[in-house]
Amino acid sequence: MAGSATSSTASLRANYVSPGAKKAFIHSVPALPNPHNTEEKTAYLSALRSAVTKLQEEVNSFLTQKMEEDKETITGSVGTVDEKEEEENYGEEGTED
Repeated sequence: MAGSATSSTASLRANYVSPGAKKAFIHSVPALPNPHNTEEKTAYLSALRSAVTKLQEEVNSFLTQKMEEDKETITGSVGTVDEKEEEENYGEEGTED
C-alpha cells in the first residue's frame, strides 16, 4: 500500500546463550518509514540509535554480572583471582601452565 501510514514496529534483538543460561534482549523500534521522507527517516534513525544504546547498556550490565558470578565461582574454589588477567581472558579457554 504505497502512501498509507502503518503503525507497525520492528524489534532490535540480542541473544545470549551459554551452557548454563539464556537471555534475550529486545527493544521495539518504529517500522522503517517512507525512505523518501527525510523527517521520518531522521526520527527513525534517532529511535534506532536510542534503542541500540539501551540494548548495549543492558547487555554490558548482564555480562558484567555474569563475569562477577564466574569470578565468585572461581575464587570460591581456587583462591584469589587476578582481575586484570580474568578480564583480558574472559570467554577464552585457559591453558594450564
